[in-house]
Amino acid sequence: QVQLVESGGGSVQAGESLRLSCVVSGAAIVNYHMAWFRQAPGKEREGVALIKPIGTTIHMESVGGRFTVSRDNAKNTLYPQMNNLRPEDTAMYYCAADSPGWTWEPSDYKYWGQGTQVTVSS
Repeated sequence: QVQLVESGGGSVQAGESLRLSCVVSGAAIVNYHMAWFRQAPGKEREGVALIKPIGTTIHMESVGGRFTVSRDNAKNTLYPQMNNLRPEDTAMYYCAADSPGWTWEPSDYKYWGQGTQVTVSS
């Protein structure tokens, strides 16, 4: 059984940083397309970053340059690093795994974590 567990969220001031993590068990992350999504209250879930099995990443335009994702294959863990956070980054952040390809569509992902809350105040 594949499980994803996110952690690292919290409440910060604008301009500060957070490092999230997503620990995957039951499967190797190098075998999956993975992604980070976020969902703010009253809004649709949106993709933040995509990670290919080989490790290539792309980011949503609004976070590019502020957010990066690294991967520790030995620990089967993803680490999104979020810098210069803005109030509009406030959302629940989710890790997702196993899609048929390079996609921003949430319904294409088979496995999801429970999410970790990020709150940014001005």
